[in-house]
Amino acid sequence: QVQLVESGGGLVQPGNSLRLSCAASGRTFSGNNWGWFRQVPGKGREFVATIRWSGVTYYTDSVKGRFTISRDNAKNMVFLQMNNLKAEDTAVYYCAGDTITWPATREVNYKYWGQGTQVTVSS
Repeated sequence: QVQLVESGGGLVQPGNSLRLSCAASGRTFSGNNWGWFRQVPGKGREFVATIRWSGVTYYTDSVKGRFTISRDNAKNMVFLQMNNLKAEDTAVYYCAGDTITWPATREVNYKYWGQGTQVTVSS
């Protein structure tokens, strides 16, 4: 059974940083692409970033220059480094796995999802 488990969320002040982690179990994802999405109450999931099996990355415009997606194929993990956080980054963040689409910016592109981790940016 494939599982994706996120960690690293929390409450931070504007301008600070957080690093989200996502660990996969049940199969390896070294040859596939990963993604991060986020969701606020009352809205659908919004694409944040995706990383190709080769390490090439793609971001939504609102996080370019502030967020960095990375992966560790040996550990079957993907990360989202979030710097200079803003109040509008507040959301539940989800990692998603198993897609060969590039860039995979839609929910339907991904087969597996984590349970989500809350990120709250507030002073």
